[in-house]
Amino acid sequence: AAQEVALPGSPYDAAIAARIAGDNYGLVELVANVGDRSDTVTRFIRVARPGPLPEPTGADRTSLVAFLSDDHPGALLEMLTEFSVRGVNLSRIESRPTGDGIGRYFFHFDFEGHVADARVGEAVSGLHRVSSDVRFLGSYPRADGLTPQVKRGTSDSDFAEAADWLARVRAGQI
Repeated sequence: AAQEVALPGSPYDAAIAARIAGDNYGLVELVANVGDRSDTVTRFIRVARPGPLPEPTGADRTSLVAFLSDDHPGALLEMLTEFSVRGVNLSRIESRPTGDGIGRYFFHFDFEGHVADARVGEAVSGLHRVSSDVRFLGSYPRADGLTPQVKRGTSDSDFAEAADWLARVRAGQI
């Protein structure tokens, strides 16, 4: 936000940012300590039209929105299972009503990994199968740079080996 404000001809007049961002971009601090808690973290997102994704870094996060197909016992569990069986760790899940009637919900998901990772791509694909709509919001480097713990059997090489094994089974070689 501070970088955008500092651009010549920027349509923005101010930004809420860390003091260091203002220092880096030559901005003048107008108000200090706007937060009421010292341990909070603010999340900023940049919205753009679909286009090329950033390359995976190994320390990525993906965000999407998924809509329930219908309200039935276990509907949310069906969605969560797509992540669990592939070892994809959810870092945030939030439900919201669609406004289309009682029992109509959509869920915001943030999770570890990049859509280019086999486990993440397959989880997103599986979620697409069990949801009425999935809106991919993006894969991007994590701000904290932490790399996820990849559960045994869910690395890209594990998925590639399993696909190769299945191809050999289908070809009658095993």
